[in-house]
Amino acid sequence: MLIKNITISGLPGAGSTTLLNHLKRVLVPQGWQAFSGGEFMRAYATEKGLFDNNSKFHHSAMVYDDEFDRQVDFGIREKLSEETHWIIESWLSGFLAQGVPNVLKVLMICSDKAVKVDRLVNRDGLTIDEALSHIDQRYQENLKKWQRLYAPEWQKWVVKPGRVASNQPIDFWREDLYDLVLDTYSLNQEQVTQAVIDAINKTKNQLP
Repeated sequence: MLIKNITISGLPGAGSTTLLNHLKRVLVPQGWQAFSGGEFMRAYATEKGLFDNNSKFHHSAMVYDDEFDRQVDFGIREKLSEETHWIIESWLSGFLAQGVPNVLKVLMICSDKAVKVDRLVNRDGLTIDEALSHIDQRYQENLKKWQRLYAPEWQKWVVKPGRVASNQPIDFWREDLYDLVLDTYSLNQEQVTQAVIDAINKTKNQLP
């Protein structure tokens, strides 16, 4: 598979934004473009008065109406399908790339919850209790909304091709839906970035 685009997905504290920033430094000079779904949505929510940008908490997807969410997400899928040399980071970017050829789908995880919480405490200035509560609440709110919103696409893109059995719950961050799963508890930032670069170079070297 020649890699034409890259998606980065991961729950808060896993390091997806950090990976995006590192890849930008390496790949943008080579002609790649980068897009952060979180940054875009935050800017929109702030502009529309849906979210206080001075808040130390990150907003959930509940602040957007369904149509706007779908418009942005299907715009991401369109880019992945029709354009090349995009690095797209968002919670759902890997799901939106299901069935799209030549996309390297990267899932960021942090297998130690204490480390993940500590990152959010340091990044956002939260207490440990606030970080724990915010992680769980935001995850549950987003998951519930997206399960409702994208149930038909889950069936079409994931269940029908045989990736997941129909009796399994909708889980957008199942490791078996991704090409590369990187654990930032056991890997440092340089190792994570190099793993993605190695995956790109490997496909180049396999070309006839």
